[in-house]
Amino acid sequence: MSLSAMTSVESGRETESETVPGPILLLGAPGVGKGTQAKELVKLWGIPQISTGDLLRANVAQGTPLGKVAKEIMGRGELVPDSLVNEMVAIRLLEPDTARGYILDGFPRTLGQANWLDGRLAAQPEALPVVAVSIQVNYNQLLRRITGRRNCPVCQTIYNIYMNPPKQDGICDVEGAALVQRADDTEEVFKERMRAYEALTAPVVEHYRELGRFAEVDGDRPIGVIAAGIVAAVERLRK
Repeated sequence: MSLSAMTSVESGRETESETVPGPILLLGAPGVGKGTQAKELVKLWGIPQISTGDLLRANVAQGTPLGKVAKEIMGRGELVPDSLVNEMVAIRLLEPDTARGYILDGFPRTLGQANWLDGRLAAQPEALPVVAVSIQVNYNQLLRRITGRRNCPVCQTIYNIYMNPPKQDGICDVEGAALVQRADDTEEVFKERMRAYEALTAPVVEHYRELGRFAEVDGDRPIGVIAAGIVAAVERLRK
């Protein structure tokens, strides 16, 4: 990446990278800022973010054939199987906005999904393979990010008692309302989410590491600097 492009990313200005990004899998534990970084990369490259959660909700809301099946499965309290999620992703990847690449969010989440996606892309001569970039933040910092969050119930402003506290303890600066903590922003819930993430993701990480298509970036830095690190990692992996 050119110096000017790197500087543009770091300063938050939108720019156009010369690299064709292709499919990029963003990995990272709960609270690392994957969603924020996905938005930065969408602006930079002009490619879509594909979230399986969004796809599932859209299919159910629109009453598509796949959505009807998924709704029935979820209504029974069961998990939607990989095969159904794969079909939704396959249909989404036929859209023209994915031609230069896309940011994968929440997929592939399992080794089975990764093998399916790799096989699908390998069958298309013009398609680039997936590259995976993991955003790394240490456990204690993530714990502070999650358990320190407080929300204003009126204006929805988000504070953090450790890193971005309100002027008056427990009170929103804007509305003067009492701040609240989400029920799932506790250490117990965070530990369980971390265990689940590591159990699911470890095989996916090793899969792409063995293929030479995996990189890590330091996620405990300013947003623009992290984005620049991801761009640099993608460009290295695409060489």
